[in-house]
Amino acid sequence: MSLKFIHYPRCTTCKKAQKWLDDNGIKYDAIHIVEQTPTKEELKSYWEKSGLPLKKFFNTSGQKYRSLGLKDKLGSMPEEEQLELLASDGMLIKRPIVTDGEKVTLGFKEEEFEQTWK
Repeated sequence: MSLKFIHYPRCTTCKKAQKWLDDNGIKYDAIHIVEQTPTKEELKSYWEKSGLPLKKFFNTSGQKYRSLGLKDKLGSMPEEEQLELLASDGMLIKRPIVTDGEKVTLGFKEEEFEQTWK
């Protein structure tokens, strides 16, 4: 099974997740989230498979998120518009996103990776 590992190389959380995958001998295709930002359709699919609220897909600690004032806007923004916004800029997306086409994890929590990807 080869995973898609959608990440930002300078992100420390992504580095921890990548190290975990490497240490556990799990093969993956690394995809740079800014150079190959997931499309709106891909994001919608990840969101639906993750079972998480869409707002969890936003990188709330990022500068772009803060500069756009999204904290106050997301609550009233339609889901279609949120997906378009996410697809417009990889830096707005929480990372890493790891998927095998069926399951999706967002961010890095070791316990979650143990349960999902081992």
